Amino acid sequence: MGLIKAGMGALGGTLADQWKEFFYCDALDKDVLMVKGQKRTSRRSSNHGEDNIITNGSGIAVADGQCMLIVEQGKVVEVCAEPGEYTFNSSTEPSVFTGNFGDSLAATFQTVAKRFTYGGDTGKDQRVYYINTKELGEILYGTATPIPFRVVVSEERGYKLSVNIRCNGSFTYRICDPLLFYTNVCSNVSTQYDASELAPRLKSELMNALQPALATLSANKVQYYEIPAHTLEISDALNEQLSNIWRKKRGIEVFSFNINSLSIPEEQQKKITEWEENAMTTDPTTAAARLVGGQIDAMKTAAGNTAGAMTGFMGMGMA
Repeated sequence: MGLIKAGMGALGGTLADQWKEFFYCDALDKDVLMVKGQKRTSRRSSNHGEDNIITNGSGIAVADGQCMLIVEQGKVVEVCAEPGEYTFNSSTEPSVFTGNFGDSLAATFQTVAKRFTYGGDTGKDQRVYYINTKELGEILYGTATPIPFRVVVSEERGYKLSVNIRCNGSFTYRICDPLLFYTNVCSNVSTQYDASELAPRLKSELMNALQPALATLSANKVQYYEIPAHTLEISDALNEQLSNIWRKKRGIEVFSFNINSLSIPEEQQKKITEWEENAMTTDPTTAAARLVGGQIDAMKTAAGNTAGAMTGFMGMGMA
């Protein structure tokens, strides 16, 4: 009875998988990184074969912003990121609707015999996956602890001060190597892989790389208040810092980096202002101008003295 059941299952399953399939993936939003391709069927369709079998001659469509992978027995055998419609050509699952009828029929009976040895099952696994290659995110970040940043107050006098920066904003990323991303991150998911599963790890690693990235700006003599205008340089520096972790291991790179707000402690701001003023007085021309400006202010104050202008000027002369 078992052999009869297996034989009927092998024959029925093989005949059901004779129909060619059409795989397509609707637009993927930024929260979906990878999804398993589904066969397009309708209520009138007679195609009710195995989900994880791709019949020879089946059509596979690839849209903009997607990369299609064909995985057979857990191994990627085809990769395509060029938009268009393609025909799957493989002799592993023949169809009488493709190629020479006689040859296809003989190959089909060979498949029946093979499935019989697996109790009527396919004995193989073929899947179509679509990976999102558009801009992904957006992930919010914020500095839990201040980040040290070196400020050059006066290059001539060698005045340098380390300030504590706090900032928050958002960043986006994209999958630049779909094959590497599939191999090391999501692998054979049953339905789809969402961005929420990866976001906490990316956020933590990016915050660790932010301090060296800001140090690159400091080395280029960028002032702390100029940092928001150098987000492109920060993105490049972050990609350089994260290349070994993200690009080489996961196939991911930073796409954009945005700073919403940036601040330093008030006492450090006052210290910078004080040092800048002191640095200005070391220049004789600037010092003389400041002295003249101070005398003019004193004369205006003396002129408005309630005890009389002369009393004010006498006090200024004594000073």
